[in-house]
Amino acid sequence: MTSWRISALADRHRALGSTLADWNGMGTAWTYSSDLADEHEAIRTHAGLMDVSGLKKVHVIGPHAEALINQAVTRNVSKLYPGKSVYACMLNEAGKFIDDCVIYRNGPNAFMVVHGAGQGHEILTRGAVGRNVAVLFDDDLHDLSLQGPLAVEYLSRHVPGIRQLPYFHHLQTTLFGRPVMISRTGYTGERGYELFCKAADAPTIWDTIVAEGKAMGIVPCAFTALDWLRVESCLLFYPYDNSDMYPMDGEPIGDTLWELGLDFTVSPGKTEFRGAAEHFRLQGRERFKIFGIELDSTEAAQAGDALYDGDTKVGFVTCGMYSRLSGRSMAIARMDTAYAVPGRKLALRGAALNCAASTHSLPFDDPQKTKRMAKD
Repeated sequence: MTSWRISALADRHRALGSTLADWNGMGTAWTYSSDLADEHEAIRTHAGLMDVSGLKKVHVIGPHAEALINQAVTRNVSKLYPGKSVYACMLNEAGKFIDDCVIYRNGPNAFMVVHGAGQGHEILTRGAVGRNVAVLFDDDLHDLSLQGPLAVEYLSRHVPGIRQLPYFHHLQTTLFGRPVMISRTGYTGERGYELFCKAADAPTIWDTIVAEGKAMGIVPCAFTALDWLRVESCLLFYPYDNSDMYPMDGEPIGDTLWELGLDFTVSPGKTEFRGAAEHFRLQGRERFKIFGIELDSTEAAQAGDALYDGDTKVGFVTCGMYSRLSGRSMAIARMDTAYAVPGRKLALRGAALNCAASTHSLPFDDPQKTKRMAKD
C-alpha cells in the first residue's frame, strides 16, 4: 500500500487486526479481526468509535470565502451562522455530481469543508484564483466518529451541554484536556458525533474512549461497517453508487442529483452555482433512480448483482447488507425509473446469490430520522 497521508492511529488499527488499505490517500482500517456484524450491532444498539480521518478537511478563510463556497456548492451557505453546518453537493458544468461535503461555518469569514474522494479540494482551489480567500488543506486534523444511541451518554460525562447541541451544529471545546471541535454529524443514521482533533491528540482521545466506553458496550469499528449502516439509512458513497464506478453504455460518466435522490441539497431559490443551469434543465430526464431492494435471503447481495423482471434487466445493486438485528437482506440499487416504486417483484441474479427480490423505498431504517435528530 502506498499512501501519501498518514493516520496517527495506524498502529491502533494494526493492533486490532487491520492491514490498512488506501482510501483517499490515507491508510484506512477497512476491517478488523472482529466480526462486522458485531460492529454494526454495537452502533445500532450502543455505540462505536471509527477513524474517518481519510475525509479531506479544507479551511476556506477570507472576505471572499462565502462567495467562493456559494459558487461551488448547491447550498446557500450565507444562511449558516458560526456553529452551524450543512450537507451539500458539488456539480460540474454539465450539471453532474462530482462530490458531496459537509460545510462548517466557524466565523464570519471562516469555513471548513469536509469531503471524500471527489474533486472538492480542487474545485475550491481553482475557484479561489483572483479572490481574497485562502484555501488550506489540513492533513493534521483528524476525525474520530462516535456513533450510536449511547454516544451522547458517554460524551455528556465529559462535555457540558453536549445534549443540547442540535443536529448539524458544532462547538469548540476540550475533551480529556485536548482541544477539539465536536460536530453532531455522522454517516450511520444514528445519533452521533464527530470529534475533530490534532493528530498528536488523536491517540489519547481514541484510547480513552475505547477504555472508558468498554463498560457501556462502545467498541472500535472499521470502515466497512459504514457500508452496512449506510445501506439501511440510504447514505450514498462516492464513487461506489455512481456511474464513475458503473458507466452507462454510450454515455459519459456523471449522474444528476435528480437520479441520485440528492436534489434536496439545492437550497430553495438558489439558482447560481456551478452547473446550475444544466441541473435544472435535466429535471425530469432521469435515466435511472437510486432505490431500495429487499431480498428474500439471509445473505447479502454483492455490488453489481443484476435485477431482472422476467428476462429484462431493470437495475443492479451497488451495495448490500444482511442485518441479523432485523433479519433483513437489503441493498441500494440503480433502477430503471419505471421500477423505482415500492413493491415491484423482481429476481436478483448474482455471481454468488440468486433469489427473489422486491423494490423498497429508502431509507429502510428510521425514515423520519428521529434517532439522528433527537433533542434530549
